[in-house]
Amino acid sequence: MGDDVPLGALLSLLGLLLLLSAFFSGSETALMSLNRYQLRHRARKGHRGAMLAERLLARPDRVIGLILLGNNLVNFSAASLMAVIALDLGGEPAVALGTVVLTLVVLIFSEAAPKTLAAMHPERLAFPAAIIYYPLLKLTYPLVWLTSMCANGVLYLFGVRSSDSELQPLTREELRTVVFEAGSRMSSRYQRMLLSILDLEKVTVDDVMVPHNEVVGIDLDDELVEIEALITASEHTRIPVYRDTIDNIIGILHLRKLANAAPQSFDKRSLEAMLEEPYFVPEGTPLSTQLVQFQRRRLRIALVVDEYGDIQGLITLEDILEEIVGEFTTDPTDSDEDVVREGPESWLVAGGANIRELNRSEHWELPTDGPKTLSGLIVELLETIPEPSTCLEINGYPIEIVETEDKRIRTVRVGRRVAEAEAED
Repeated sequence: MGDDVPLGALLSLLGLLLLLSAFFSGSETALMSLNRYQLRHRARKGHRGAMLAERLLARPDRVIGLILLGNNLVNFSAASLMAVIALDLGGEPAVALGTVVLTLVVLIFSEAAPKTLAAMHPERLAFPAAIIYYPLLKLTYPLVWLTSMCANGVLYLFGVRSSDSELQPLTREELRTVVFEAGSRMSSRYQRMLLSILDLEKVTVDDVMVPHNEVVGIDLDDELVEIEALITASEHTRIPVYRDTIDNIIGILHLRKLANAAPQSFDKRSLEAMLEEPYFVPEGTPLSTQLVQFQRRRLRIALVVDEYGDIQGLITLEDILEEIVGEFTTDPTDSDEDVVREGPESWLVAGGANIRELNRSEHWELPTDGPKTLSGLIVELLETIPEPSTCLEINGYPIEIVETEDKRIRTVRVGRRVAEAEAED
């Protein structure tokens, strides 16, 4: 054959076969390395290469069969051609040397290099390759189908089914990782909002409600002048109304109804007639569930009760929205009023401050799986009401009790986290 065909033509044909081998090897890695969710997104936007790649990967056994068919064909052809060239150049002793040289060339230039490039930039090679493979699969379908059937039959004997390769939906934690790793592709604000939405199922109404002792409402046993003063000073449009104690609530007053009423007709009886029926929710309800309930019932406020029906606190639609987007009010009870910075490494914090709000506003990492307030967390750990000057450490934060009153922790001093201080040193 060497006498009939010029050596230059044989070498050119060998180079072409090696290029085809590199194409098959690289395109296989590129197609298998594609992010399936990014691929689906681009396909839905009308990208032709992405649409063809998605169709091919719907049956990965067939596209792999096609690639292996082509790759093996060119590799075996290259090996045979190399033997012919070696015989022409040096006779039979050169065939062994040619085999070693071809192995190294294929390994480096037709396998390692293209596969590494494809793994680093899969879309650059996968989309053009899909445009070639799609019609090629149609032409070679009978042979590829037979190959796939045989391969699937072998896998079936080992308990592997073709359905195992289907695209699985992401779990919530996997989706959290995707959002967290978005980096510069998404603003930090939107990233925090999406993460907060994903966390709604883990956060309950107990975590964000206004505690029982901080609920502000109208006591119908008070004088009318006191009730008018409370309504005038209120920063909320909906106020609980009760008799004697908040545990004896009788309704919710919407100030819009009061504003539409005649001023001269304002008295306790007319006020009671304006009340809306209170809405109660059990403690421990996830915020995601409560948000849906607010939407279905077209309500904005609910009272949280325990298993005995005792009121534990109050939650509003605004509280849930702030858990997603962050604080957007100037409520004087906001967490920034609970924290006073003493110096670069210490803060004075109100004992009744909500732990979740402290973590969010000060970027701390206090535990949130127990008590909801800093005071409750300290009492739970010490198992007693501490005296002033008592010191302890919680999750690496040094804490000192500054002031107690009426069996409650009023103020504590929180120091800088030990790990952070050591890292800077």
